Amino acid sequence: MESLIQYFETIPVAHRTIFLVGGLTFFLLLEGGIPLFRFKSSKVKHVALNLFFTLTTLLINLAGAFLILKASDFNAANQTGLLNLFAIPLWLKVILGLLILDLIGAWLIHWIEHQVKWIWGFHVIHHTDQEIDVTSGLRHHPGESVMRLLFTALAVFISGASFGIVMLYQTTSGFFAHLTHANIKSRPWIEKIFSPIFVTPHFHKVHHHFTLPHTDRNYGNIFSIWDHLFKTAINVNSMDELTYGLDTHMKEKEKWHIPTLLKIPFQKYRSPVGSKFSD
Repeated sequence: MESLIQYFETIPVAHRTIFLVGGLTFFLLLEGGIPLFRFKSSKVKHVALNLFFTLTTLLINLAGAFLILKASDFNAANQTGLLNLFAIPLWLKVILGLLILDLIGAWLIHWIEHQVKWIWGFHVIHHTDQEIDVTSGLRHHPGESVMRLLFTALAVFISGASFGIVMLYQTTSGFFAHLTHANIKSRPWIEKIFSPIFVTPHFHKVHHHFTLPHTDRNYGNIFSIWDHLFKTAINVNSMDELTYGLDTHMKEKEKWHIPTLLKIPFQKYRSPVGSKFSD
């Protein structure tokens, strides 16, 4: 365990790139073999659009890495953060670190994005994708990417996680973004065994159904336990029941056109059927 954390403390940029690109490539190939749905639109066009948002997300995360590093260094220098309150084995510190980082840096900000109207406007871009696949995982408006980065830094500060644990979390989070959005058919026994603890492909895709209440459920990133704990988990009888997208943004231009997508957060709020927001 110690050697693993040491590796992630000094993980080269080339290795992180290999993990990201390798994961994308692996699941793209897997989608061709065991697709959950067969989409009619151009795969190349869909991948190209989502890679644009992926690149903006990566650039923002690269610029914000300094903030995360400083939060981690502060904790190390001052022994602050929850993980530094008690002397615990490294393996337990890693597990608790991943849990806390996932709760605050992923689940909490995702939940907030669905509860606060002006923040929801930025998150809409992720939900306008009507053909969810592996490239959808990092389809985030730059404004949303900044908010997620700030919550990741907050999670690092609160948890007291070392830089090695943070990098392990970031890499694991990237893998789950690929896995849970990939257009692959998952076996029922896999879902039954793993979905009570981890976010599985079918568990997350329910979140991308185009109407409420499904859109406001299954927020998890790595661990599904937060959704089960906070009563935000929901299941469907069959994946064929799902229709991807948002009932408020189903026009072709709001699915494909980058300038249109970038402007959505600054447009008037559109109320979906069953909206919890006032108009």
